Amino acid sequence: MLASLRISNFALIDEVELNFQAGYTVLTGETGSGKSILLHALQLILGERAELSVIGPDAPKSIVEATFHLNDSYLAFFEENDLDYDPQTIIRREIAKEGKSRAFINDVPVSLQTLKLLTSRLVQIHSQYNTLELKSKSFQLELIDVLTGLLSERRDFTKKYMTFESLGKELQDLDEQYHAAVQAEDYDRFVMDELKELSLETTDFSQLEMDMSRMENAAQIIQVFGEISQVTAENGSYEQLYRLKSSIDKQASYDPLLQSMKERLDSILLELKEMSLEADDAIDELDVNESDKSILQEKWNAFNKILNKHRLSSADDLKRMYDQLSGKLNSLDELLDACTKKRAAYDQLKNELWKDAQFLHEERGQRIPVILERLQERLKDLKLPHTTLKFDLSKQSELNRTGCTGVDFLFSANFGIEAVPIEKAASGGELSRLMLALQQMISEKQSLPTIFFDEIDTGVSGDVALKMGQLLSKMGKTVQLMAISHLPQVAAKAAQHMVVSKEIRNNRMQTSVRVIDQKERPHEIARLMSGEVVTEAAIQNAENLLGEK
Repeated sequence: MLASLRISNFALIDEVELNFQAGYTVLTGETGSGKSILLHALQLILGERAELSVIGPDAPKSIVEATFHLNDSYLAFFEENDLDYDPQTIIRREIAKEGKSRAFINDVPVSLQTLKLLTSRLVQIHSQYNTLELKSKSFQLELIDVLTGLLSERRDFTKKYMTFESLGKELQDLDEQYHAAVQAEDYDRFVMDELKELSLETTDFSQLEMDMSRMENAAQIIQVFGEISQVTAENGSYEQLYRLKSSIDKQASYDPLLQSMKERLDSILLELKEMSLEADDAIDELDVNESDKSILQEKWNAFNKILNKHRLSSADDLKRMYDQLSGKLNSLDELLDACTKKRAAYDQLKNELWKDAQFLHEERGQRIPVILERLQERLKDLKLPHTTLKFDLSKQSELNRTGCTGVDFLFSANFGIEAVPIEKAASGGELSRLMLALQQMISEKQSLPTIFFDEIDTGVSGDVALKMGQLLSKMGKTVQLMAISHLPQVAAKAAQHMVVSKEIRNNRMQTSVRVIDQKERPHEIARLMSGEVVTEAAIQNAENLLGEK
């Protein structure tokens, strides 16, 4: 529950500290006294956006600080967010003039997202505008599930459906990958066929390049080989060296150096002879057939064309490319298999969800009459005795996170008038009473946080207002309630009464809030009845109202 609220240098509030009791607390005050300022301050604790205009003139920043009494059910939140748990947790917002806004939980800085996660479980604000929620289809269905006791099944379904959505996204991604791969398959196969024609594994393109160069320079090479071949011709270099060798042979036995030269010359002559023979053979080989040359040229051109096409530089690059394309084609089968398995899991989960959604739909329909009967009883107490209520359920053709149920909340407040969708039928006062009755029923079903009603009694008066006050008092026995009200009947039933007032202090208008005791309450209730001039009759009526059970 909310134990206290301290507000400092916030709008017209200089310094206010409020201590709240369990049960039902009412806040009253003249129009424009500053009740909405309190609500705005509380909304900051809930993580709402801060505006610099709220900072008062007496300090560089505004501070709103709330103390909550928590039980052990909040331990998990504190552990998950690495925060220190304290049964008396303090939440603080600071808004500085330079534009900075900071949030703290037990003096630890936190993000607004973290703040909202916690405070959404601690305080719930309902204003006259929140009755518009009743016109929301999603809110209507949530009401049904809360009041029929199907909230746990709904949460299980939502969790399962989120898994289904995730599975669907994975399946979509796989399908997109597969179709992209299929579209690329023809091109990949075309490229692979091109690469196959090059015979990359059996062709040495480095040697091919050398062969092409030899062919292109064949005439010059043959000329050189011819010159080499002529070394052994008559009167050539070989013959001159041979005669020299004969002279050396005669004298070699007499001189070691000549013997050495003889051996070296023998080797030279042998080498010259072999070179001449190789040159003759090479000349024969270089007699290139133009047809063969054309074939090699064509293969070499094809090789270079593909290299340039794919912006590669070597045969090894083309081999690696071929292996990659081959791997892609193999993975296409694997991708198809993955898609098939994922789709099977998706379809199976979808079938399970449809069964669960059908169960939820049927259970909602079977349990609704009981909650409508109880709701109509409460509306009778709130002076809506002829109310007709109906939840018109329809089975939708598509699943969503809440199942397959569509809903229309039909309403009529008048006898003999056919019920129509609530967004077309109910007045503001009727919506306020309906929302209050629903809140009471919800409070009986689940543990609610502190509820703050901002003029939920708008549009009602007289005996209806009295019934609303009694209902708030009854709800206050099980949940902490706070209500801003202008109606004496609603205010009189509160266990705690706070008065908001505005006056000039220190040469400026300031708002103050104080708790009034039982002696002061008749005067404040009388003021709500008669305005500024409080008569004895009004005080007597106020005392009677306060004395009613």
